[in-house]
Amino acid sequence: MQKSKRVTRRQFLKGSVGAAAVFTIVPRHVLGGSGQTPPSEKFGGALIGCGGRGNGTFGGLGPNVEKLAICDVKFVKHADNKKVYRDFRRVLERKDIDVVAIATPPHWHALISIAAMEAGKDVLCEKPMTRFIAEGRAVAEAEKRYNRIFQIGTFGRFGRSKNQGDILTHKIMKSGLLKPCKAVHIKRGGLKVREWSGMVNAQPKPIPDSLDWDMYCGPSPLRPFHPHRFGGTHRGYWDYEGGGLTDMGQHHFDPVQWTFAKDDTSPVEIEAFAPPAHPEACGMWGYVELKYADGFTIVMDSTEWPENKKPSYNRKESRGVSLSDLSEEDQKKIKEMPDPEPLVGFPEAIRTRKQAGGHAAASTRCVTLMHLANIAIRTGRKIHYDPVKEEIIGDEEANRLVNQPMRAPWHL
Repeated sequence: MQKSKRVTRRQFLKGSVGAAAVFTIVPRHVLGGSGQTPPSEKFGGALIGCGGRGNGTFGGLGPNVEKLAICDVKFVKHADNKKVYRDFRRVLERKDIDVVAIATPPHWHALISIAAMEAGKDVLCEKPMTRFIAEGRAVAEAEKRYNRIFQIGTFGRFGRSKNQGDILTHKIMKSGLLKPCKAVHIKRGGLKVREWSGMVNAQPKPIPDSLDWDMYCGPSPLRPFHPHRFGGTHRGYWDYEGGGLTDMGQHHFDPVQWTFAKDDTSPVEIEAFAPPAHPEACGMWGYVELKYADGFTIVMDSTEWPENKKPSYNRKESRGVSLSDLSEEDQKKIKEMPDPEPLVGFPEAIRTRKQAGGHAAASTRCVTLMHLANIAIRTGRKIHYDPVKEEIIGDEEANRLVNQPMRAPWHL
């Protein structure tokens, strides 16, 4: 007996049935066309983490993604079902979910991103990318291993990559012809240091009935519950994030990193001016200097530390780069260099399978800036970093903050 063959939609349209008849029985949205999205460009999506940034992050997936599921540890009173979940692993089991938006606190970003890509999903993850440095490399390796699309939820570099002045700076820095580089970028303020400082004497409170606190803590230490550790104020605790610096830093420094062509490396010397840090709660600091091997320096100035307690540093103003910094021969080389390819946003990336502009390898280099600054703040001393091995040199205490232990059973 001859096996029946499944007739595809394409074969059906090429068959003996006339085109007019086909269009009378097939809805227009199925075929695509002007003003309609064909099924091949529609995606099933899930939102994991339904706090303040949840809907905004999901919106970054693009208009062709349908929200099929939401997931949050505050949904204890909802059993996992076809729409509402409290365990992200149940969401990732679904075959109709193509893309996920992750808007949990950062201590969950790496593990959920890796699990999602392993399950065949593309990922748009809220900033900051990770809680500590080693997580970022694990995410980048997963993106490559599973051939998925990953984008961090900050899009500042896309604007800079269209500006002719920034493009010229990018080409000069990418060429490696400027040695040493005397450029300095100073970021003053806008990092919400005081706003996202933690409480140091918080007394335990009853866990809300609607919250799975153990799952919320996840790979981080299981601390007594306090409302300030949950919601937006989680940013004030090392267990979950890194204060206002990591909350806002990836927005501010991602475009700077692209402009100065530092997607493939990290600073080698980091020094902070800050008071002694609390072991659990993020607090106040003055400024941090991060210097790259070629001399390019980033200065993060909180502007929130009293001026009478802050020594002046000798880099008063930002200094960029220009063709005049190069010899005539090198200037000619720069002018002959092609402009960089336009950066691809997440909606286009999942449709074309091109690497997203803020992919994991570049994004982990950016968040590493904030992590290195925080390590200098927490240890209270100058640190030296190897951007190839991605480890701190000659300071084991500081290096333990690069790859922090996770609470069992969670691990990278």
